[in-house]
Amino acid sequence: MTATVPTGSPGISDGRAELAPGTAPADPRFVNDDLLPVPLAERRWTTYNFAALWVGMAHNIPSWLLASGLVALGMDWKQAVLTIALANVIVLLPMLLTGHAGPKYGIPFPVLARASFGLRGANLPAMVRAGVACAWFGIQTWIGGQGIFVLLGKIFGGWAEASRIAGQPWTLWLCFGLFWALELAIIYRGMEALRRFENWAAPFVIVGALVLLGWITFKAGGLGPLLDQPSELGWGADFWPVFFPALMGMIAFWATLSLNIPDFTRFGAGQRAQVWGQTLGLPTTMTLFALLSVLVTSGSQAVYGAPVWDPVALAAKTDNVFGLLFALVTVLIATVSVNIAANVVSPAYDLAHLAPRLVNFRTGALITGVVGVLVMPWKLTATPELYIFTWLGLVGGLLGTVAGILIADYWLVRRTVLDLGALYRVDGPYWYRGGWNPAAVLAFVVGGVLAVGGSHSAPGTGPFPEHGLIPFLEPLADYGWAVGLAASLLLYTALMKGRRAFPSTAPPR
Repeated sequence: MTATVPTGSPGISDGRAELAPGTAPADPRFVNDDLLPVPLAERRWTTYNFAALWVGMAHNIPSWLLASGLVALGMDWKQAVLTIALANVIVLLPMLLTGHAGPKYGIPFPVLARASFGLRGANLPAMVRAGVACAWFGIQTWIGGQGIFVLLGKIFGGWAEASRIAGQPWTLWLCFGLFWALELAIIYRGMEALRRFENWAAPFVIVGALVLLGWITFKAGGLGPLLDQPSELGWGADFWPVFFPALMGMIAFWATLSLNIPDFTRFGAGQRAQVWGQTLGLPTTMTLFALLSVLVTSGSQAVYGAPVWDPVALAAKTDNVFGLLFALVTVLIATVSVNIAANVVSPAYDLAHLAPRLVNFRTGALITGVVGVLVMPWKLTATPELYIFTWLGLVGGLLGTVAGILIADYWLVRRTVLDLGALYRVDGPYWYRGGWNPAAVLAFVVGGVLAVGGSHSAPGTGPFPEHGLIPFLEPLADYGWAVGLAASLLLYTALMKGRRAFPSTAPPR
């Protein structure tokens, strides 16, 4: 076992560990500087840093639009806010459980996944997570580019009438490209620059959202009739078939981070910082932001005669140049804040894990940016059905499956005890069979099939058959995240309790 050094007050360990001096593994197939544990001296993120991270990530345009998507599906504002609040309380639990390994061992998500999937097998969940993050990066960048396009068009005029390329004004593509470049320029400076950016971005975005609320309330002379609109679904038989898939979709909104949260908590000063920071930052912020979006939209209905759910479209209705510039800066900061933290950090580490000799954190970030464009994000957000049920539902099912395996391995099988050095060596307990753990792969396949095998779409609204890819699994599709997490957790735990059925093979020499 490679020596590790526990730390804490004299005679009292706080449970954190780092590699002993001079013992860092050097195998270039599994190690580079970005994948090694963060030294204890550099683990200094506080409760405020984690809370600010979540405030900065939660305050973004897609978060604002979540409530509108649910209202468009027939909920009233109370049902929409309740669904979002419950989803974020639920997703907080796996967030805290997987985040525990970060402050304790200083390791990122793909290295933590080696304990369960194996040194090579960890590339499977890492690539699933990276692929989702790349798509999300594209979605957020497209939405941010649209916001810039609308607001600059109001200031300068004529942008929407520009000649078109691939069905869109060339000025929109220009805004998209400039915003894309800005995001990558910031993340290229590294994680410490991200921490400083999030610290001041979080309060700025909060102020921007409150200014928007104050402005629309003043214009409306109070909040409008949207708050009195009844639900089209009621609370009976029509509500629940919409509620459960919507709840899974809202969980899937941050299910990505429930996997790779160690990418951030590895910089934490201790468990208290990450637990309190995330608890104070995630469910409260998402719920309040959803409520804020409902209040502002209600005011817009009173002023303009119809609800305006898109905050960019609402801000664009003012003719005040200062107000437009303030809205533009707020949109920029809000979208950059979430996109870099949520959708660039993880694939940068994941891609570095795939080829440590060739890809470092910065190179991985650049690859993420390119893939984020190639997925054509403008198609993924075309309709609420496609966005919430197809995209978020499918993603949630797969990510829940990975989360179940990580939680089962770290908490139920290993009781949070890892051999830190062995996570980087082929002669240790995480080599399994040729670098792959068959138990994890089997649990992933079974959990994934159960979670997404029944995916279905109403005729003309999505890519799946009306009665599901695997018809007899259709009833499970509405609960994809929960089904994937529970199935993989239980199966993996059972297989690992009898893991002598999967003996390790001799490592390569």
